Amino acid sequence: MSTSNALSVAVEMVVRQRDEARRILQDARSARQAAQDQLEQLEGYARETQNRWGMRPNATVMPEVMHHHYHFMNRLDHAAGLQTTVVGENANRVGMAEQALLATELRLASLQKLVEKRHREALQAQARREQKQTDERAAMQLRKAFNGS
Repeated sequence: MSTSNALSVAVEMVVRQRDEARRILQDARSARQAAQDQLEQLEGYARETQNRWGMRPNATVMPEVMHHHYHFMNRLDHAAGLQTTVVGENANRVGMAEQALLATELRLASLQKLVEKRHREALQAQARREQKQTDERAAMQLRKAFNGS
Protein backbone atom coordinates (compact mmCIF):
# COMPACT_ATOMS: atom_id res chain seq x y z
CA MET A 1 0.00 0.00 0.00
CA SER A 2 2.87 2.42 0.66
CA THR A 3 3.89 2.19 -3.00
CA SER A 4 0.35 3.02 -3.98
CA ASN A 5 0.33 6.02 -1.65
CA ALA A 6 3.68 7.18 -2.98
CA LEU A 7 2.38 6.93 -6.55
CA SER A 8 -0.75 8.86 -5.59
CA VAL A 9 1.35 11.63 -4.07
CA ALA A 10 3.57 11.67 -7.17
CA VAL A 11 0.55 11.91 -9.46
CA GLU A 12 -0.93 14.76 -7.40
CA MET A 13 2.38 16.61 -7.51
CA VAL A 14 2.71 16.23 -11.27
CA VAL A 15 -0.92 17.32 -11.74
CA ARG A 16 -0.12 20.52 -9.82
CA GLN A 17 3.02 21.00 -11.93
CA ARG A 18 0.97 20.50 -15.10
CA ASP A 19 -1.63 23.01 -13.95
CA GLU A 20 1.13 25.51 -13.18
CA ALA A 21 2.73 24.87 -16.58
CA ARG A 22 -0.64 25.53 -18.23
CA ARG A 23 -0.99 28.80 -16.32
CA ILE A 24 2.52 29.86 -17.29
CA LEU A 25 1.80 29.02 -20.93
CA GLN A 26 -1.42 31.03 -20.87
CA ASP A 27 0.42 33.99 -19.31
CA ALA A 28 3.16 33.74 -21.94
CA ARG A 29 0.60 33.64 -24.74
CA SER A 30 -1.19 36.66 -23.30
CA ALA A 31 2.09 38.58 -23.02
CA ARG A 32 3.01 37.66 -26.59
CA GLN A 33 -0.38 38.82 -27.85
CA ALA A 34 -0.15 42.09 -25.90
CA ALA A 35 3.31 42.73 -27.34
CA GLN A 36 2.06 41.92 -30.84
CA ASP A 37 -0.91 44.26 -30.39
CA GLN A 38 1.40 47.04 -29.25
CA LEU A 39 3.67 46.49 -32.25
CA GLU A 40 0.71 46.65 -34.60
CA GLN A 41 -0.44 49.84 -32.89
CA LEU A 42 2.99 51.43 -33.34
CA GLU A 43 3.16 50.39 -36.98
CA GLY A 44 -0.36 51.67 -37.61
CA TYR A 45 0.45 54.99 -36.00
CA ALA A 46 3.60 55.28 -38.12
CA ARG A 47 1.60 54.57 -41.29
CA GLU A 48 -1.06 57.12 -40.35
CA THR A 49 1.57 59.75 -39.60
CA GLN A 50 3.38 59.09 -42.87
CA ASN A 51 0.11 59.17 -44.80
CA ARG A 52 -0.81 62.54 -43.27
CA TRP A 53 2.50 63.95 -44.46
CA GLY A 54 2.13 62.35 -47.86
CA MET A 55 -1.22 64.05 -48.48
CA ARG A 56 0.43 67.41 -49.23
CA PRO A 57 2.55 66.89 -52.33
CA ASN A 58 2.70 70.60 -53.36
CA ALA A 59 2.81 72.01 -49.85
CA THR A 60 5.87 73.92 -48.83
CA VAL A 61 7.28 72.88 -45.50
CA MET A 62 10.01 74.52 -43.56
CA PRO A 63 13.23 72.46 -43.31
CA GLU A 64 13.05 72.45 -39.49
CA VAL A 65 9.58 70.93 -39.62
CA MET A 66 10.76 68.26 -42.08
CA HIS A 67 13.74 67.55 -39.84
CA HIS A 68 11.45 67.06 -36.83
CA HIS A 69 9.12 64.86 -38.87
CA TYR A 70 11.97 62.61 -40.05
CA HIS A 71 13.39 62.51 -36.55
CA PHE A 72 9.97 61.53 -35.15
CA MET A 73 9.54 58.84 -37.82
CA ASN A 74 12.99 57.45 -37.01
CA ARG A 75 12.04 57.29 -33.34
CA LEU A 76 8.81 55.46 -34.25
CA ASP A 77 10.78 53.01 -36.41
CA HIS A 78 13.23 52.47 -33.55
CA ALA A 79 10.36 51.85 -31.10
CA ALA A 80 8.81 49.39 -33.56
CA GLY A 81 12.16 47.61 -33.84
CA LEU A 82 12.43 47.31 -30.07
CA GLN A 83 8.86 46.05 -29.90
CA THR A 84 9.63 43.47 -32.59
CA THR A 85 12.41 42.19 -30.32
CA VAL A 86 9.96 41.99 -27.42
CA VAL A 87 7.50 40.04 -29.59
CA GLY A 88 10.28 37.60 -30.53
CA GLU A 89 11.31 37.13 -26.90
CA ASN A 90 7.71 36.49 -25.91
CA ALA A 91 7.36 33.98 -28.75
CA ASN A 92 10.43 32.17 -27.37
CA ARG A 93 8.86 32.13 -23.91
CA VAL A 94 5.69 30.63 -25.37
CA GLY A 95 7.76 27.92 -27.06
CA MET A 96 9.59 27.08 -23.85
CA ALA A 97 6.34 27.05 -21.89
CA GLU A 98 4.78 24.71 -24.47
CA GLN A 99 7.76 22.37 -24.17
CA ALA A 100 7.57 22.45 -20.37
CA LEU A 101 3.85 21.68 -20.47
CA LEU A 102 4.40 18.82 -22.90
CA ALA A 103 7.14 17.34 -20.70
CA THR A 104 4.88 17.59 -17.65
CA GLU A 105 1.96 15.99 -19.48
CA LEU A 106 4.23 13.14 -20.61
CA ARG A 107 5.40 12.60 -17.01
CA LEU A 108 1.79 12.59 -15.84
CA ALA A 109 0.75 10.11 -18.54
CA SER A 110 3.64 7.82 -17.58
CA LEU A 111 2.70 7.94 -13.92
CA GLN A 112 -0.95 7.29 -14.70
CA LYS A 113 -0.01 4.26 -16.80
CA LEU A 114 2.16 3.00 -13.96
CA VAL A 115 -0.71 3.45 -11.50
CA GLU A 116 -3.05 1.58 -13.86
CA LYS A 117 -0.50 -1.22 -14.27
CA ARG A 118 -0.04 -1.55 -10.51
CA HIS A 119 -3.82 -1.55 -10.05
CA ARG A 120 -4.21 -4.33 -12.65
CA GLU A 121 -1.42 -6.30 -10.98
CA ALA A 122 -3.10 -5.91 -7.57
CA LEU A 123 -6.42 -7.08 -9.03
CA GLN A 124 -4.73 -10.08 -10.63
CA ALA A 125 -2.98 -10.96 -7.36
CA GLN A 126 -6.29 -10.68 -5.50
CA ALA A 127 -7.99 -12.89 -8.10
CA ARG A 128 -5.21 -15.49 -7.76
CA ARG A 129 -5.57 -15.46 -3.95
CA GLU A 130 -9.32 -15.90 -4.23
CA GLN A 131 -8.89 -18.71 -6.75
CA LYS A 132 -6.39 -20.42 -4.46
CA GLN A 133 -8.81 -20.15 -1.52
CA THR A 134 -11.63 -21.52 -3.67
CA ASP A 135 -9.43 -24.43 -4.81
CA GLU A 136 -8.41 -25.19 -1.21
CA ARG A 137 -12.04 -25.17 -0.05
CA ALA A 138 -13.01 -27.47 -2.91
CA ALA A 139 -10.13 -29.81 -2.09
CA MET A 140 -11.13 -29.90 1.59
CA GLN A 141 -14.74 -30.66 0.69
CA LEU A 142 -13.57 -33.39 -1.64
CA ARG A 143 -11.40 -34.93 1.11
CA LYS A 144 -14.28 -34.76 3.58
CA ALA A 145 -16.54 -36.42 1.07
CA PHE A 146 -13.92 -39.04 0.27
CA ASN A 147 -13.08 -39.71 3.94
CA GLY A 148 -16.72 -39.76 4.90
CA SER A 149 -17.71 -42.46 2.45
